[in-house]
Amino acid sequence: MTSTPTPELAAAQACLRLLHTARAALTGPVPSAAAASLLAGPMAEADEALRRAGLTGNEAELLARIYDLDPHPPTRSGDDGPHVSGSAVSSSAST
Repeated sequence: MTSTPTPELAAAQACLRLLHTARAALTGPVPSAAAASLLAGPMAEADEALRRAGLTGNEAELLARIYDLDPHPPTRSGDDGPHVSGSAVSSSAST
């Protein structure tokens, strides 16, 4: 069963795709000039998704939507609890 994600979820997913693309482009063997062209598409997608969701300039709400994607969100005490190895959200929170 597939469903159309809400605009907020779509924005969070687009931002995660941008994060993954940025990490791959900036840590891989790609020259810096080429990295910029690789990021243009995901950046435009994320900007548009944020605009559609009404999250442009609202980082707190955006982060809440991104954390909603993590099966083990951080707790209030600061203990992140167990995370699945390679979780995009848990690894992005440390950067």
